[in-house]
Amino acid sequence: MQGEDQKRYTMIAWVEDKPGVLNRVSGLFGRRNFNIESLTVGKTEKPGVSRMTFVVRGNKRDIQQVRMQLYKLINVLEIQDVTSDPRVEYEMALIRVKAESHNRGEIMQLVDIYRANIVDVDLDSVIIRIVAREDRVNALLRLLNQFGIKEMVRTGRVAMVRGSAISQEKMEMVPVGNGQTG
Repeated sequence: MQGEDQKRYTMIAWVEDKPGVLNRVSGLFGRRNFNIESLTVGKTEKPGVSRMTFVVRGNKRDIQQVRMQLYKLINVLEIQDVTSDPRVEYEMALIRVKAESHNRGEIMQLVDIYRANIVDVDLDSVIIRIVAREDRVNALLRLLNQFGIKEMVRTGRVAMVRGSAISQEKMEMVPVGNGQTG
Protein backbone atom coordinates (compact mmCIF):
# COMPACT_ATOMS: atom_id res chain seq x y z
CA MET A 1 0.00 0.00 0.00
CA GLN A 2 1.43 3.34 -1.03
CA GLY A 3 0.51 6.94 -0.33
CA GLU A 4 0.49 9.63 2.31
CA ASP A 5 -3.26 10.09 2.74
CA GLN A 6 -3.79 6.83 4.59
CA LYS A 7 -6.96 6.48 6.60
CA ARG A 8 -9.09 3.67 7.93
CA TYR A 9 -11.78 2.36 5.58
CA THR A 10 -14.75 0.25 6.62
CA MET A 11 -15.98 -2.00 3.85
CA ILE A 12 -18.70 -4.62 3.64
CA ALA A 13 -18.67 -7.54 1.22
CA TRP A 14 -21.58 -9.90 0.67
CA VAL A 15 -20.31 -13.29 -0.42
CA GLU A 16 -21.71 -16.71 -1.14
CA ASP A 17 -21.54 -18.86 1.97
CA LYS A 18 -19.16 -21.47 0.56
CA PRO A 19 -15.86 -23.04 1.68
CA GLY A 20 -12.73 -21.09 0.73
CA VAL A 21 -14.36 -17.69 0.17
CA LEU A 22 -12.84 -16.11 3.30
CA ASN A 23 -9.42 -17.44 2.29
CA ARG A 24 -9.69 -15.98 -1.22
CA VAL A 25 -10.82 -12.57 0.05
CA SER A 26 -8.17 -12.31 2.78
CA GLY A 27 -5.54 -13.62 0.34
CA LEU A 28 -6.35 -10.80 -2.05
CA PHE A 29 -5.65 -8.27 0.70
CA GLY A 30 -2.37 -10.00 1.53
CA ARG A 31 -1.22 -10.01 -2.09
CA ARG A 32 -1.96 -6.27 -2.24
CA ASN A 33 0.09 -5.77 0.96
CA PHE A 34 -2.93 -4.60 2.96
CA ASN A 35 -3.15 -5.37 6.64
CA ILE A 36 -6.71 -6.16 7.66
CA GLU A 37 -7.10 -4.37 11.00
CA SER A 38 -10.48 -5.91 11.70
CA LEU A 39 -12.50 -8.67 10.04
CA THR A 40 -15.85 -10.12 11.00
CA VAL A 41 -17.86 -12.65 9.05
CA GLY A 42 -21.35 -13.94 9.69
CA LYS A 43 -24.58 -15.12 8.16
CA THR A 44 -27.12 -12.65 6.81
CA GLU A 45 -30.90 -12.60 6.59
CA LYS A 46 -30.57 -14.19 3.14
CA PRO A 47 -29.81 -17.95 3.18
CA GLY A 48 -26.53 -18.80 1.45
CA VAL A 49 -25.09 -15.27 1.82
CA SER A 50 -22.48 -14.20 4.38
CA ARG A 51 -21.48 -10.66 5.23
CA MET A 52 -17.87 -9.67 5.75
CA THR A 53 -17.06 -6.38 7.44
CA PHE A 54 -13.42 -5.39 7.27
CA VAL A 55 -11.34 -2.39 8.26
CA VAL A 56 -8.19 -1.59 6.31
CA ARG A 57 -5.85 1.37 6.14
CA GLY A 58 -5.04 2.97 2.79
CA ASN A 59 -5.77 5.84 0.47
CA LYS A 60 -8.76 6.23 -1.82
CA ARG A 61 -6.90 4.87 -4.85
CA ASP A 62 -5.74 1.76 -2.95
CA ILE A 63 -9.29 1.05 -1.79
CA GLN A 64 -10.68 1.44 -5.33
CA GLN A 65 -8.11 -1.05 -6.63
CA VAL A 66 -8.93 -3.58 -3.94
CA ARG A 67 -12.64 -3.13 -4.56
CA MET A 68 -12.20 -3.82 -8.29
CA GLN A 69 -10.11 -6.91 -7.49
CA LEU A 70 -12.73 -8.17 -5.02
CA TYR A 71 -15.41 -7.94 -7.69
CA LYS A 72 -13.31 -10.26 -9.87
CA LEU A 73 -13.40 -13.00 -7.23
CA ILE A 74 -15.99 -15.66 -7.78
CA ASN A 75 -18.50 -15.83 -4.91
CA VAL A 76 -18.29 -12.07 -4.17
CA LEU A 77 -21.79 -10.69 -4.70
CA GLU A 78 -21.58 -7.05 -3.62
CA ILE A 79 -19.09 -4.67 -2.03
CA GLN A 80 -19.84 -1.43 -0.24
CA ASP A 81 -17.43 1.15 1.17
CA VAL A 82 -19.35 2.58 4.14
CA THR A 83 -16.51 4.76 5.45
CA SER A 84 -18.29 8.03 4.67
CA ASP A 85 -21.85 6.79 5.15
CA PRO A 86 -23.82 7.47 8.32
CA ARG A 87 -23.68 4.10 10.04
CA VAL A 88 -24.10 2.16 13.22
CA GLU A 89 -20.97 0.26 14.18
CA TYR A 90 -19.99 -1.82 17.18
CA GLU A 91 -17.57 -4.42 18.33
CA MET A 92 -17.69 -6.82 21.23
CA ALA A 93 -14.90 -7.66 23.64
CA LEU A 94 -14.60 -10.29 26.36
CA ILE A 95 -12.04 -9.29 28.97
CA ARG A 96 -10.81 -11.46 31.84
CA VAL A 97 -9.63 -9.13 34.61
CA LYS A 98 -7.84 -9.98 37.81
CA ALA A 99 -10.42 -9.29 40.54
CA GLU A 100 -9.87 -9.75 44.24
CA SER A 101 -12.23 -8.95 47.08
CA HIS A 102 -10.68 -5.51 47.72
CA ASN A 103 -11.14 -4.26 44.12
CA ARG A 104 -14.27 -6.05 42.82
CA GLY A 105 -16.50 -3.11 43.76
CA GLU A 106 -14.38 -0.70 41.76
CA ILE A 107 -14.38 -3.05 38.75
CA MET A 108 -18.16 -3.41 39.01
CA GLN A 109 -18.55 0.39 39.01
CA LEU A 110 -16.45 0.71 35.84
CA VAL A 111 -18.44 -2.06 34.19
CA ASP A 112 -21.66 -0.25 35.07
CA ILE A 113 -20.41 3.16 33.85
CA TYR A 114 -19.44 1.66 30.48
CA ARG A 115 -22.73 -0.26 30.20
CA ALA A 116 -20.80 -3.50 30.04
CA ASN A 117 -21.67 -6.74 31.86
CA ILE A 118 -19.89 -9.18 34.10
CA VAL A 119 -20.64 -12.53 32.47
CA ASP A 120 -18.50 -14.83 34.63
CA VAL A 121 -17.06 -14.68 38.12
CA ASP A 122 -14.26 -16.79 39.58
CA LEU A 123 -12.34 -16.54 42.84
CA ASP A 124 -9.58 -14.40 41.37
CA SER A 125 -11.07 -12.95 38.17
CA VAL A 126 -14.15 -11.77 36.31
CA ILE A 127 -15.02 -11.85 32.63
CA ILE A 128 -16.50 -8.63 31.30
CA ARG A 129 -18.44 -8.28 28.06
CA ILE A 130 -18.71 -4.91 26.35
CA VAL A 131 -20.51 -4.13 23.12
CA ALA A 132 -19.68 -0.60 22.01
CA ARG A 133 -17.86 1.59 19.52
CA GLU A 134 -14.14 0.93 19.25
CA ASP A 135 -13.10 4.07 21.15
CA ARG A 136 -15.34 3.15 24.08
CA VAL A 137 -13.94 -0.39 24.20
CA ASN A 138 -10.42 1.07 24.17
CA ALA A 139 -11.28 3.48 26.99
CA LEU A 140 -12.60 0.66 29.20
CA LEU A 141 -9.51 -1.43 28.44
CA ARG A 142 -7.23 1.43 29.53
CA LEU A 143 -9.06 1.65 32.86
CA LEU A 144 -9.17 -2.12 33.41
CA ASN A 145 -5.46 -2.39 32.71
CA GLN A 146 -4.73 -1.09 36.24
CA PHE A 147 -6.31 -4.25 37.68
CA GLY A 148 -4.47 -6.62 35.36
CA ILE A 149 -6.00 -7.94 32.16
CA LYS A 150 -5.37 -11.68 32.08
CA GLU A 151 -6.98 -12.40 28.71
CA MET A 152 -8.96 -10.58 26.04
CA VAL A 153 -10.71 -11.26 22.73
CA ARG A 154 -12.38 -8.74 20.42
CA THR A 155 -14.73 -9.45 17.55
CA GLY A 156 -13.75 -6.60 15.27
CA ARG A 157 -16.09 -4.02 13.83
CA VAL A 158 -19.54 -4.76 12.46
CA ALA A 159 -21.33 -1.95 10.67
CA MET A 160 -24.67 -1.22 9.08
CA VAL A 161 -25.61 1.88 7.11
CA ARG A 162 -28.27 3.98 8.80
CA GLY A 163 -31.57 4.68 7.17
CA SER A 164 -33.40 3.10 4.30
CA ALA A 165 -31.73 -0.32 4.08
CA ILE A 166 -29.84 0.38 0.86
CA SER A 167 -27.88 -2.80 1.46
CA GLN A 168 -31.05 -4.90 1.60
CA GLU A 169 -32.28 -3.47 -1.71
CA LYS A 170 -28.96 -4.36 -3.36
CA MET A 171 -29.02 -7.89 -1.96
CA GLU A 172 -32.54 -8.55 -3.18
CA MET A 173 -31.26 -8.09 -6.73
CA VAL A 174 -28.41 -10.62 -6.31
CA PRO A 175 -29.24 -14.25 -7.02
CA VAL A 176 -27.28 -16.75 -4.92
CA GLY A 177 -25.28 -19.57 -6.47
CA ASN A 178 -24.89 -18.05 -9.90
CA GLY A 179 -21.08 -17.92 -9.95
CA GLN A 180 -21.28 -14.17 -10.49
CA THR A 181 -17.96 -12.38 -10.65
CA GLY A 182 -19.26 -8.83 -10.05
